[in-house]
Amino acid sequence: MGYRVIDKESYYRKGVFRHFSEDCKCSCSMTARIDVTELAAYSRQTGTRFYINFLYLLSKVINSRDDYKMGYLWQTDELICYDVMNPTQYVFHEDTETCTPVYTAYDPDYAAFYANALRDVEEAKKTREYGLDMANHPNWFDASYISWLSYDSLNIELPDGYLYFAPIVNWGRYREENGRLLMPVSVRLNHAIADGYLVAKVFRLLEREIAAFMKK
Repeated sequence: MGYRVIDKESYYRKGVFRHFSEDCKCSCSMTARIDVTELAAYSRQTGTRFYINFLYLLSKVINSRDDYKMGYLWQTDELICYDVMNPTQYVFHEDTETCTPVYTAYDPDYAAFYANALRDVEEAKKTREYGLDMANHPNWFDASYISWLSYDSLNIELPDGYLYFAPIVNWGRYREENGRLLMPVSVRLNHAIADGYLVAKVFRLLEREIAAFMKK
């Protein structure tokens, strides 16, 4: 786990950071639908899991900008940027109706990431423990698939004043609309390190990465 300390005085969001980390501590979240028609078709044709394919592209997006890799060390009051952000995915157990977090390291190589994510999921199926370990996984962002519903909005609440900077991303079941498959995606970021532009940028980057992935 590597990171660099951000100089708050030269930080390009200095004024915004101070305001939303001191005066008005809050988050910024957004839900929008993205077109996953081609990605779903690719997953079917290749016999790969759509969920893991999307998780890879999402992880690639999160690692494409420093704004999405920020962290806060409360012990020393330091703003930091991690070298890499890894996804915390989840396995749902039908028998207990509970989830187990799955820590999969991000790898920019698709084949390597897919194999590791699939292995981690299969291993997590063997337990029913919750097993969340945030203390030893500070540079991991929450990536949760809500497979039971194609929803219209979702809001993740955190306590006021809690400077949690890792992204929280959820996505639901895609559904057909006018011949295309649209999937709801929700992105939550702390307002101190991201505004509406940066949250919306996640969706634009996802669309770009999906399109690029289809051209390979």
